[in-house]
Amino acid sequence: MDRQPVLEGERLFLRPLKKKDWDALFAVAADKLLWAHHPASDRWQEPVFREFFADALAQGGALAIVDKASGEIIGSSRFQGYDSSGEGEVEIGWSFIARPYWGLGYNAEFKRLMLEHALESVGRVVFTVGEDNVISRKAMANIGGQLTAQTKVVERGGRPVNHVIFEITRESFARGPLAG
Repeated sequence: MDRQPVLEGERLFLRPLKKKDWDALFAVAADKLLWAHHPASDRWQEPVFREFFADALAQGGALAIVDKASGEIIGSSRFQGYDSSGEGEVEIGWSFIARPYWGLGYNAEFKRLMLEHALESVGRVVFTVGEDNVISRKAMANIGGQLTAQTKVVERGGRPVNHVIFEITRESFARGPLAG
């Protein structure tokens, strides 16, 4: 599976994240309110985001989300944890978009693009969401994510944070709200 494709939708295109994207992406991430309900609520701070950005580049699956109309970077997402065994699995996550794009279908558009791409190669896509992240949990429900019984504890800001796992399979995607 190509974890850094170029994907194009109606209003967005996604492309591999590059080191030179730092300024544009940090301009989005520096919005403190963007992270208010996120387990990493300090990610708006430059040193914290710099670590997040470096990890995104090091992992090799990060994508910049670009508004086609303006040409501006409005967020990012990642393909992580690719497992080719069996039917295959990959995680989509570490996603965020600028607040002016919230509630207008942009999250669904970039997730649909990523899901269509991933489900050509794997049978299951997973999403790890902070247990108390109400906004992300609602977004998952809106795109057809099914809450699984799986959980995960992730360290955030030096403390353990409970996360839940959502999934979308080829079959559930084909009959879900994002199906083309």
